[in-house]
Amino acid sequence: MGDLKDRLTADMRAAMKARDELATATLRMALAAVRSAEVAGPRARELSDDEVLAVLGKEARKRREAAEAYGQAGRTELATREQAELAVIERYLPSQLSDQELTELVARALAASGLAGSGQSAMGPAMKAVQAEVTGRAEGARVAAEVRRQLTTG
Repeated sequence: MGDLKDRLTADMRAAMKARDELATATLRMALAAVRSAEVAGPRARELSDDEVLAVLGKEARKRREAAEAYGQAGRTELATREQAELAVIERYLPSQLSDQELTELVARALAASGLAGSGQSAMGPAMKAVQAEVTGRAEGARVAAEVRRQLTTG
């Protein structure tokens, strides 16, 4: 088992012993998502810590989107629950990049790969270059928006 998956399991057990219903339920859901990813594909396999982080990132994004949807629908109690679950998941994710850090990182990656100011046609290679640097520290939509902005404004 990977270190992160071990930590999730140990923290879930500790939450169960402490009778922390929110943490227990959230960690159970996160571990279920990890197990589901492990058995997806032609054969079951153990996920690396980076792959577990990717699964946790998806779970965090789901919670963020659900909280926003519930908030817009006036369901504040459900939005609050989703935000609390998000806080539990975020304990295991690397800290997110600020807008300034993301801008600088994208600029460096585009300059290093010679893609700065190349226009929209370089979006694919540019995203590939930037994703290697960002991994888990910013959502894909934020990264894509910044890459697109820098490619067109050069």
